[in-house]
Amino acid sequence: MAILVVAAHDGKTVRANVANAVTAAGQMGSDVTVLVAGSACDDAAKSAAAIAGVAKVLQADDAAYANWLAEDIAPLIVKLAPNYSHIVMAADSVGKNIAPRVAALLDVAQVSEAIQVVSPDTFVRPIYAGNAMATVQSADKIKVVTVRPTNFKAAAGGGSAAIEKIGGEGAKGLSSYVGAELSKSERPELTSAKIVVSGGRGLQSGENFKMLETLADKLGAGLGASRAAVDAGYVPNDYQVGQTGKVVAPDLYIAIGISGAIQHLAGMKDSKTIVAINKDEEAPIFQVADYGIVGDLFQIVPELTAAVEKK
Repeated sequence: MAILVVAAHDGKTVRANVANAVTAAGQMGSDVTVLVAGSACDDAAKSAAAIAGVAKVLQADDAAYANWLAEDIAPLIVKLAPNYSHIVMAADSVGKNIAPRVAALLDVAQVSEAIQVVSPDTFVRPIYAGNAMATVQSADKIKVVTVRPTNFKAAAGGGSAAIEKIGGEGAKGLSSYVGAELSKSERPELTSAKIVVSGGRGLQSGENFKMLETLADKLGAGLGASRAAVDAGYVPNDYQVGQTGKVVAPDLYIAIGISGAIQHLAGMKDSKTIVAINKDEEAPIFQVADYGIVGDLFQIVPELTAAVEKK
């Protein structure tokens, strides 16, 4: 079976989660092709070709794809779709924007956020905020699947796939790029960080999040937050971890002042080690935590930061 993985990129390199999507695609079929669409994206295509398990890279160079407008990218994927049994994307902001459009144009049912490939037509995906798992089988000729990167090991490097340049479809005129306001941080990106420090409503204010920033910097960690903290205006939206935010599975997740609503747990409970700090010993977060500290976070966090600094 021929599989098409659609790779998001920054013009220079493909996103790290493309390697995870390639692993998932390899479990659906043995012939994996990666599509790199963009403008002047030679370097991104080369980075995709270096992923082990990729048989071929299709490079669609067109000015219309410079800013990854879904309304322009989706028709390109649909044009290529008849040559493939599966269209696969990582379930990130790009995949969640493009894949539903592709599925609608192909008139097929999308399989969203697959966490396991049972067979080429059968997948496991979470439902009810991750409290139950559904095994779904697709009868569609072309299967459109988004996969949760944290559940698939990233494919190794060292590949040398052939790169084939194909023509673009041009702009469809349905949308136009106005601009972007991007937050910049020296900390690791949340979804790829090995350690994540997250804060909740228990921090009481955005000013108090500086404590967590200091701890995160000492640990080389990404900084996250619960939806309650984001809704309260303590931190920006891109910090949010949870069902309606980012799904993370780091080696270490430190939840500080987070009660543990099921929507938050859905975004972090696959973390390898979970440490929870909360003054409420009945907080649901302790049910998933490997280590729990019951106490005043305003006393514990500075002590933890000092201990990390000594190490």
